[in-house]
Amino acid sequence: MQRDALNHRLAQFRDLRVMVVGDVMLDRFIWGNVTRISPEAPVPVVHVVREDAYPGGAANVARNLAPFARRVDVLGITGQGPLTSQLLGLLHSAGIDTSGILVCQDHETIVKTRIIARNQQMARIDRESIKPPSPETCERALAWFRSRLPETDAVILEDYAKGFLTQDLVDAFTREAAAAGIPVTIDPNPGNPLSWHRATVIKPNRREAFAAANLPDPGEVSEADLMAALLPLGDALFAKWDTRLLLITLGEHGMALLEKNQPAYHTPTRAREVFDVSGAGDTAIALFTLALAAGANPREAAEISNLASGIVVGKVGTATLTPDELLAACEK
Repeated sequence: MQRDALNHRLAQFRDLRVMVVGDVMLDRFIWGNVTRISPEAPVPVVHVVREDAYPGGAANVARNLAPFARRVDVLGITGQGPLTSQLLGLLHSAGIDTSGILVCQDHETIVKTRIIARNQQMARIDRESIKPPSPETCERALAWFRSRLPETDAVILEDYAKGFLTQDLVDAFTREAAAAGIPVTIDPNPGNPLSWHRATVIKPNRREAFAAANLPDPGEVSEADLMAALLPLGDALFAKWDTRLLLITLGEHGMALLEKNQPAYHTPTRAREVFDVSGAGDTAIALFTLALAAGANPREAAEISNLASGIVVGKVGTATLTPDELLAACEK
């Protein structure tokens, strides 16, 4: 993609308003050094050097959008207490509207804590309660969604299978957005096998796509053979899901865009080095959605999305990127 064309799209992004709906969480990182093995058990002893925290899950998608879009809203649920205050503070600092994050007494704030030494993840500790929102909370969520929809250019449904996105809520969200002519992009999760309808694009990763299609992953094969395997995969997923497009992230193989009755469009990875894939899928769906909403064709949107993802996997932690970084990568 040429720099001038990308610069034009970035200027269009700055006029867009995007709503992210899904499971919000807090990502914490404990960084340290390992110099010995514990005498209590055969595990490394990590001497803590610093601790960081970032918005995670659907909140990380919003964080990826914030440097590019005019306005970013988040709709989700969280618990009460200092962890929620920390999450909301981080989102406010990024310029993200948090009025749609519904604080519920019966819900626990989802926290993923990663312990990292020498740029390698040693362990992850999850704190979560997985349950659907109450009928009252569903009503509040739908009312908020309807109130913001007239001021929204695109909707992203981000499912981490943590309970917020129920079938009834998803159907209501997609029905309202479709009636308003607003594109809906979806990041599904096999742990929450919902029926997806009225989608513009659905973005599973490779593992999720083959699992959803009930087909075997071909494993380590050439890129040509992998693209060939995506054709029956696409047929199965288009039959299963009501969507115009499929965007499948393929790890070190980049990503593939599928349209009905069309060959797969492959965009090879642009990453020079891969340090951490945390949040790379969030970056992919964020930039693909922005590009589509700005009027890009699906292939151009995939190229922008792939370029952005190649940047964030070269960083450690739940990373994002800036427009300047995207432009600089376009020149290389």
